[in-house]
Amino acid sequence: MTPLIQKKRQQPNPEDLAQSHSLTLSKRDVARLERSAKKAAPKPAKEPGLLSRLLAEGAQSRYVPGDAGWNRRGGGPVNYIENPVEIQGSAVQVCGFWPFVNGAGLPTIGAPLGRHLLRNTLVTGDPISWFLNGIISNPSAFILGQPGLGKTSLVHRLLAVLSAWGVVPMILADSRPDYVPHIRALGGQVITFSPGQGHLNPLDLGPLVASLNEIDNEKARDIAIQEMISRRRSLMEGIASMMLGRPLKPHESTCLSVAINELDPELRDAPLIGDLVDFIRSRPEVLRQNVLAYDDDHEYDQRLQALLDALINLGPSGAYGDMFAKPSDAHITPGVPVVFDISGVNENDSVLVAAVQSLCWNLGSATVSAEQHLAAAGKRQRRTYFLVMDELWRILRASDDMVHFIDTITRLNRGRGIGQVMITHTMNDLRLSKEHLTATAWGFVERSALVFLGGLAPSEMGNLEEVFALSSKEKALMTDWTGEAVVDPKTNKASRRPGAGHFIMKVGKNPGTPFVTQLTDLEFEISDTNRAWEMVK
Repeated sequence: MTPLIQKKRQQPNPEDLAQSHSLTLSKRDVARLERSAKKAAPKPAKEPGLLSRLLAEGAQSRYVPGDAGWNRRGGGPVNYIENPVEIQGSAVQVCGFWPFVNGAGLPTIGAPLGRHLLRNTLVTGDPISWFLNGIISNPSAFILGQPGLGKTSLVHRLLAVLSAWGVVPMILADSRPDYVPHIRALGGQVITFSPGQGHLNPLDLGPLVASLNEIDNEKARDIAIQEMISRRRSLMEGIASMMLGRPLKPHESTCLSVAINELDPELRDAPLIGDLVDFIRSRPEVLRQNVLAYDDDHEYDQRLQALLDALINLGPSGAYGDMFAKPSDAHITPGVPVVFDISGVNENDSVLVAAVQSLCWNLGSATVSAEQHLAAAGKRQRRTYFLVMDELWRILRASDDMVHFIDTITRLNRGRGIGQVMITHTMNDLRLSKEHLTATAWGFVERSALVFLGGLAPSEMGNLEEVFALSSKEKALMTDWTGEAVVDPKTNKASRRPGAGHFIMKVGKNPGTPFVTQLTDLEFEISDTNRAWEMVK
């Protein structure tokens, strides 16, 4: 082909034609020429469609396995791939798994509680760690569940981890006792208090309270001492009212307060109950003025006879012997795990139970508060405490005063550096003799930022829905966990109850996190709540 013929077959450029021949093309000619040039231009290659890609991948997987396995005859490819089991541990323990260890999907903050029932991942959390990290607004937790489903075991896990992190556990009324072995294992302090076992003077709040006089700042020292004086007065008024079965009258309360302050105005030398009785009987002038019986001994004795009867009943001649009449055998050691073992107290004597629990709780809270005052003055190191209130129903039904006392703790714990957990069986345990007391007790649950719900009966769901937002799935889980153990016909032994250690962790009205707590062998040894059933083999 000659160059002349080749040139004629090329598409002409409209502008070149116009310049070479000095022609003016119409708009129709220019548009026609542009369409011709566009058709002659090379077109970009199309990307393969979905079907083409799948066919190509399928052909490739016949020779190389893909993410779903060998996609060929006999290859057995899978349609759905489950997430692998996720584990967490130290670098020494899981070094062989690297880099195939992933996060749990939940915040790994707090004590390791167990395995997620749906995701098989680690579930962590505790009221103190979550409060310090801003997840919850109040360092308190509440545990509900039927007996024998692992409530106490969950608390043992919290105690073990938090104590390792520097938090000081305090169990101020262990009535079974469930926590004595654990506190002993931690090297803590066990204070036994019951008839014939130990003595506690209710007028003695401990040497740490007495050391408040060492605070240099006069105003701070007066504030701290006046708080402890008020605590001691409230404690004695509460115990005396329990003995009388009624609240103290105004002149009785005034007389008791004045007498205690006259005997020990600066908390340096705590008197005994007998000293208090002798002082009131001596009819001092300061008491005569407050009783309004200036020169009339008969009027004085008559107005204070009921108060004296209550105090004498606490003395060595009273119904409880010398439990409250002698100097305290032991005081709480600050910064050391402590448990009050009151298992020897007759649970049928509601007055004694209430008095003992009130005394133990006041001693513990006074020690924590005194340490906070001393820490603010630079005299001691500031510590965080973790209070355990197990078998809450016993405490609440012992006395109306205990309801208000616990209510005060739950409202003020955040400012005192105290985390807490309360444990009971059902919401019905919080239904008390009077409506206003029931409302106060239900407030404990409402103010608990972190709640653990174990196996509960279907009839309990209505009570729970008054406080929590529960889905049908969550209610079904809790009722399923109440099933009894199944006996293996081969071994003739019962397996563990299916709901043992299973809980739903809820924060407010958010969806709950179901998990199961798996105890170590050491935890099993110290958390056995059936020691009374051990048989000699």
